[in-house]
Amino acid sequence: MLTLALPKGRLAEESIELMLERGWLSGRPDPDSKELIYKDPKGKVRILLVRSQDVATYVEQNSADAGIVGWDVLLEGGYDLLLPLDLSIGKCRLSVAGPKGWSLSSGERKVRVATKYPNIAKDFFLKKGINCEVIKLYGSIELAPLVGLSDCIVDLVSTGGTLRANNLEEIEIIMESTARLVFNRSALYTKRVEVGEFLESFALTEKQL
Repeated sequence: MLTLALPKGRLAEESIELMLERGWLSGRPDPDSKELIYKDPKGKVRILLVRSQDVATYVEQNSADAGIVGWDVLLEGGYDLLLPLDLSIGKCRLSVAGPKGWSLSSGERKVRVATKYPNIAKDFFLKKGINCEVIKLYGSIELAPLVGLSDCIVDLVSTGGTLRANNLEEIEIIMESTARLVFNRSALYTKRVEVGEFLESFALTEKQL
Protein backbone atom coordinates (compact mmCIF):
# COMPACT_ATOMS: atom_id res chain seq x y z
CA MET A 1 0.00 0.00 0.00
CA LEU A 2 1.26 3.46 -0.92
CA THR A 3 0.82 6.34 1.50
CA LEU A 4 0.08 9.53 -0.39
CA ALA A 5 0.06 13.03 1.13
CA LEU A 6 -2.43 15.44 -0.44
CA PRO A 7 -2.99 19.14 0.24
CA LYS A 8 -6.41 19.97 1.63
CA GLY A 9 -8.81 21.88 -0.60
CA ARG A 10 -9.24 22.19 -4.35
CA LEU A 11 -5.98 20.46 -5.26
CA ALA A 12 -6.94 17.42 -3.15
CA GLU A 13 -10.24 17.23 -5.03
CA GLU A 14 -8.49 17.37 -8.42
CA SER A 15 -5.93 14.79 -7.25
CA ILE A 16 -8.63 12.40 -6.04
CA GLU A 17 -10.41 12.75 -9.39
CA LEU A 18 -7.22 11.67 -11.19
CA MET A 19 -6.80 8.69 -8.88
CA LEU A 20 -10.40 7.64 -9.40
CA GLU A 21 -9.90 7.77 -13.18
CA ARG A 22 -6.80 5.57 -12.90
CA GLY A 23 -8.33 3.00 -10.58
CA TRP A 24 -6.34 3.80 -7.44
CA LEU A 25 -9.44 4.77 -5.46
CA SER A 26 -12.79 3.01 -5.29
CA GLY A 27 -14.59 6.11 -4.06
CA ARG A 28 -14.16 9.57 -2.65
CA PRO A 29 -13.34 10.18 1.01
CA ASP A 30 -16.34 11.50 2.96
CA PRO A 31 -16.18 15.31 2.58
CA ASP A 32 -17.91 15.74 5.96
CA SER A 33 -15.44 13.54 7.83
CA LYS A 34 -12.92 15.17 10.18
CA GLU A 35 -10.50 12.25 9.79
CA LEU A 36 -7.11 13.20 8.34
CA ILE A 37 -6.21 9.67 7.20
CA TYR A 38 -8.27 7.84 4.57
CA LYS A 39 -7.59 4.18 3.75
CA ASP A 40 -9.27 3.14 0.54
CA PRO A 41 -11.22 -0.16 0.68
CA LYS A 42 -9.23 -1.41 -2.34
CA GLY A 43 -6.19 -1.44 -0.10
CA LYS A 44 -3.94 0.13 -2.73
CA VAL A 45 -3.48 3.59 -1.23
CA ARG A 46 -3.73 5.46 2.05
CA ILE A 47 -4.27 9.23 1.90
CA LEU A 48 -2.98 11.80 4.39
CA LEU A 49 -4.73 15.18 4.17
CA VAL A 50 -2.33 17.95 5.24
CA ARG A 51 -1.64 21.64 4.63
CA SER A 52 -0.23 22.34 1.18
CA GLN A 53 3.02 23.68 2.65
CA ASP A 54 3.47 20.44 4.64
CA VAL A 55 3.04 17.85 1.86
CA ALA A 56 6.68 17.90 0.76
CA THR A 57 7.89 17.63 4.38
CA TYR A 58 5.77 14.51 5.02
CA VAL A 59 7.21 12.91 1.88
CA GLU A 60 10.80 13.99 2.47
CA GLN A 61 10.70 12.68 6.06
CA ASN A 62 9.28 9.30 4.90
CA SER A 63 5.94 9.73 6.66
CA ALA A 64 4.39 9.43 3.19
CA ASP A 65 5.76 7.58 0.18
CA ALA A 66 4.51 10.13 -2.31
CA GLY A 67 2.68 13.42 -2.48
CA ILE A 68 1.02 15.87 -4.82
CA VAL A 69 2.27 19.41 -4.30
CA GLY A 70 2.48 22.71 -6.16
CA TRP A 71 5.64 23.63 -8.02
CA ASP A 72 5.68 26.93 -6.10
CA VAL A 73 5.94 25.09 -2.76
CA LEU A 74 8.73 22.83 -4.05
CA LEU A 75 10.81 25.75 -5.32
CA GLU A 76 10.33 27.71 -2.12
CA GLY A 77 11.38 24.81 0.11
CA GLY A 78 14.21 23.24 -1.93
CA TYR A 79 13.25 19.72 -0.88
CA ASP A 80 15.24 16.56 -1.65
CA LEU A 81 12.56 14.69 -3.59
CA LEU A 82 12.13 12.81 -6.86
CA LEU A 83 9.96 14.83 -9.24
CA PRO A 84 8.73 12.44 -11.89
CA LEU A 85 5.60 14.10 -13.22
CA ASP A 86 3.81 17.37 -13.86
CA LEU A 87 0.14 16.46 -13.39
CA SER A 88 -1.14 19.65 -15.11
CA ILE A 89 -3.69 20.26 -12.37
CA GLY A 90 -3.87 23.02 -9.75
CA LYS A 91 -2.84 25.60 -12.33
CA CYS A 92 -2.10 29.05 -10.94
CA ARG A 93 0.65 31.67 -11.01
CA LEU A 94 2.83 33.35 -8.41
CA SER A 95 2.71 37.08 -8.96
CA VAL A 96 3.60 40.47 -7.56
CA ALA A 97 0.47 42.48 -6.80
CA GLY A 98 -0.15 45.85 -5.24
CA PRO A 99 -2.55 48.80 -4.98
CA LYS A 100 -3.77 50.23 -8.25
CA GLY A 101 -1.20 52.62 -9.67
CA TRP A 102 1.73 51.10 -7.76
CA SER A 103 4.59 49.68 -9.82
CA LEU A 104 7.99 48.10 -9.31
CA SER A 105 9.53 51.46 -10.26
CA SER A 106 7.49 53.55 -7.84
CA GLY A 107 10.65 54.93 -6.26
CA GLU A 108 10.74 53.38 -2.80
CA ARG A 109 14.31 52.95 -1.52
CA LYS A 110 13.26 49.63 -0.01
CA VAL A 111 10.14 47.77 -1.09
CA ARG A 112 8.24 46.01 1.68
CA VAL A 113 6.85 42.70 0.41
CA ALA A 114 4.32 40.54 2.25
CA THR A 115 4.36 36.88 1.22
CA LYS A 116 4.31 33.21 2.14
CA TYR A 117 7.22 32.75 -0.28
CA PRO A 118 10.19 34.68 1.17
CA ASN A 119 12.89 32.81 -0.77
CA ILE A 120 11.23 33.18 -4.17
CA ALA A 121 10.33 36.82 -3.44
CA LYS A 122 13.87 37.75 -2.36
CA ASP A 123 15.34 36.08 -5.44
CA PHE A 124 12.90 37.86 -7.75
CA PHE A 125 13.57 41.35 -6.37
CA LEU A 126 17.33 40.72 -6.19
CA LYS A 127 17.39 39.86 -9.89
CA LYS A 128 15.47 43.08 -10.55
CA GLY A 129 18.08 45.06 -8.59
CA ILE A 130 15.43 46.17 -6.12
CA ASN A 131 16.16 46.30 -2.39
CA CYS A 132 13.35 44.63 -0.49
CA GLU A 133 12.22 43.78 3.02
CA VAL A 134 10.23 40.56 3.16
CA ILE A 135 7.42 40.27 5.69
CA LYS A 136 6.37 36.64 6.04
CA LEU A 137 2.66 36.04 6.56
CA TYR A 138 0.68 32.81 6.60
CA GLY A 139 -2.72 34.02 5.43
CA SER A 140 -4.80 37.01 4.27
CA ILE A 141 -1.78 38.30 2.35
CA GLU A 142 -3.97 40.81 0.47
CA LEU A 143 -4.66 42.67 3.70
CA ALA A 144 -1.01 43.76 4.15
CA PRO A 145 -0.87 46.64 1.62
CA LEU A 146 -4.36 47.80 2.59
CA VAL A 147 -3.28 48.60 6.16
CA GLY A 148 0.23 49.83 5.36
CA LEU A 149 2.09 46.72 6.45
CA SER A 150 3.65 46.32 2.99
CA ASP A 151 3.94 48.08 -0.35
CA CYS A 152 3.07 44.98 -2.34
CA ILE A 153 2.55 41.24 -2.04
CA VAL A 154 3.85 38.09 -3.69
CA ASP A 155 1.12 35.46 -3.72
CA LEU A 156 -0.65 32.86 -5.80
CA VAL A 157 -3.23 34.13 -8.28
CA SER A 158 -5.83 31.96 -9.97
CA THR A 159 -8.71 34.12 -11.25
CA GLY A 160 -7.63 37.42 -9.68
CA GLY A 161 -11.02 37.83 -8.00
CA THR A 162 -9.60 38.31 -4.50
CA LEU A 163 -7.21 40.98 -5.75
CA ARG A 164 -9.97 42.90 -7.48
CA ALA A 165 -12.24 42.65 -4.43
CA ASN A 166 -9.52 44.34 -2.39
CA ASN A 167 -8.59 47.03 -4.95
CA LEU A 168 -5.30 45.35 -5.82
CA GLU A 169 -3.96 44.48 -9.24
CA GLU A 170 -1.50 41.98 -10.63
CA ILE A 171 1.74 43.72 -11.56
CA GLU A 172 4.08 40.99 -12.78
CA ILE A 173 4.00 37.20 -13.01
CA ILE A 174 6.99 35.55 -11.32
CA MET A 175 6.22 31.95 -12.30
CA GLU A 176 3.50 29.59 -13.45
CA SER A 177 2.73 26.69 -11.11
CA THR A 178 1.10 23.29 -11.50
CA ALA A 179 0.90 20.26 -9.21
CA ARG A 180 3.74 17.72 -9.25
CA LEU A 181 3.76 14.08 -8.18
CA VAL A 182 6.78 13.56 -5.90
CA PHE A 183 8.35 10.54 -4.21
CA ASN A 184 11.00 10.15 -1.57
CA ARG A 185 14.10 8.12 -2.38
CA SER A 186 13.29 5.43 0.16
CA ALA A 187 9.94 4.56 -1.47
CA LEU A 188 11.68 3.91 -4.78
CA TYR A 189 13.46 0.94 -3.19
CA THR A 190 11.20 -0.26 -0.37
CA LYS A 191 8.02 -0.11 -2.48
CA ARG A 192 9.47 -0.45 -5.94
CA VAL A 193 6.58 -2.53 -7.31
CA GLU A 194 3.87 -0.18 -6.00
CA VAL A 195 5.76 2.89 -7.19
CA GLY A 196 6.21 1.34 -10.63
CA GLU A 197 2.50 0.53 -10.89
CA PHE A 198 1.53 3.99 -9.74
CA LEU A 199 3.81 5.71 -12.25
CA GLU A 200 2.74 3.38 -15.05
CA SER A 201 -0.89 4.33 -14.43
CA PHE A 202 0.15 7.94 -15.08
CA ALA A 203 1.96 6.87 -18.29
CA LEU A 204 5.39 7.21 -16.69
CA THR A 205 7.67 4.32 -15.74
CA GLU A 206 10.27 4.22 -13.00
CA LYS A 207 12.98 3.90 -15.67
CA GLN A 208 12.40 7.57 -16.41
CA LEU A 209 13.20 8.68 -12.84
